[in-house]
Amino acid sequence: MALTSDRADALIQAAKVKAEQIGIAASIVVLDVAGHLKAFSRMDGAWLGSIDVAMKKAKTSVLFEMETQMVWEVCKPGAQAQGLERTNGDLVTFAGGIPLKASDGTLVGAIGVSGGQVAQDFEIARAGSAAFPA
Repeated sequence: MALTSDRADALIQAAKVKAEQIGIAASIVVLDVAGHLKAFSRMDGAWLGSIDVAMKKAKTSVLFEMETQMVWEVCKPGAQAQGLERTNGDLVTFAGGIPLKASDGTLVGAIGVSGGQVAQDFEIARAGSAAFPA
């Protein structure tokens, strides 16, 4: 299953609906499997700094094919890859980035969200990723 422009826009829309429901102005990014921008929205009132964070969350998910908070488990102090977060132009290792996979498990892209508390970003990203038909 390809990550088309229409599908990427649907993910953005689903994430925006969740953000509005919980009262958060967020930046929402969808990247393709190569880590290139497919769709983006910075909601009215979202901090300018949230753009870069959302991009890096999605990029981290694409590069490691996992949710961003799972990357922390391998790079936290004392873990097997301590310092990993400083690679690849800096990674984000807290929640808000979720890989998008086809039904056969093939990576097709990722969604990244920034603008609220970490748990809120994850909730918004999860709502967006749920709109991707596996």
